[in-house]
Amino acid sequence: MDHTVLLSQLEAVLFAAGEPLPTAKLAQALQIEEEKLDALLEEYGHTLEQPQHGFRLIHLDDCVQLTTKREHEGVVKEALQLRKNAPLSNAALEVLAIVSYNQPVTKSFVEQVRGVDSSSIVNALTEKELLEEAGRLDVPGRPILYQTTPNFLRCFGLSSLEELPKLPDESGQLKMDDVIATETAEEVSGQEE
Repeated sequence: MDHTVLLSQLEAVLFAAGEPLPTAKLAQALQIEEEKLDALLEEYGHTLEQPQHGFRLIHLDDCVQLTTKREHEGVVKEALQLRKNAPLSNAALEVLAIVSYNQPVTKSFVEQVRGVDSSSIVNALTEKELLEEAGRLDVPGRPILYQTTPNFLRCFGLSSLEELPKLPDESGQLKMDDVIATETAEEVSGQEE
């Protein structure tokens, strides 16, 4: 198939999808090998970096998505009369930071780091699809583990968690192993009463 036609089809599919699309599914739709798709995506991504384009290509794990460039956010919202999303509270940002740097974690871990009850914030972030359940911790009581979502990455303009800023000093950070020991001790003492 003609290279120009493939690029055109790639753009059409990504635009129409409006959400992250698995690369395997995209390769299948375009009827090309995944290696050829990778090269095509790289070429298309470079093309979009030019200032005359209003889109950018982002990679989220094994998915790709076409999004508008950040510098056009204001005009897009104005033109579409989009209501501005309520910003996240400082507490919600704290919880997201704790989870993103330590995931998967339990609510108890988040609460120990913050020093306050965080159940409602974790639940709200789960409803906003910024956090999701990631299984259960293998200790008595089997508490739910939470992790960030692809939507979290997209909202913060990240391709992966490796793009998170490095923490200045990790020496004082509470570790998940400490929380597991605490949860296990609390569960055992609760059973003895």
